[in-house]
Amino acid sequence: QVQLVESGGGSVQAGGSLRLSCAASTYTHFMAWFRQAPGKEREGVAAIAPDGITTYADSVKGRFTISRDNAKNTLYLQMNSLKPEDSAMYYCAADMTWYGLGAEYRYWGQGTQVTVSS
Repeated sequence: QVQLVESGGGSVQAGGSLRLSCAASTYTHFMAWFRQAPGKEREGVAAIAPDGITTYADSVKGRFTISRDNAKNTLYLQMNSLKPEDSAMYYCAADMTWYGLGAEYRYWGQGTQVTVSS
């Protein structure tokens, strides 16, 4: 079993930045960030493989950067140029199988709220 704990959410004005962190209880190969806004389906934001290969949703390309520190079992999401439409609960996910931005990941955190005001 893998426990995931997100942190770093908050409220920020449009154009601002936030850095999310996800601490894992143990190492997992593949990790990803998802988000879900009220009334909308959960969507994949970014995913990363152990060798650093990444994939991003088109809506965040060029603004968000996913990274990981394998020594600390920690995943990060640097979010720049934030927009009101980025407001959502952000979840960390992990698995030993690559699912990219698909929601099949086995392990999920409880989420951290990001609110972007205009």
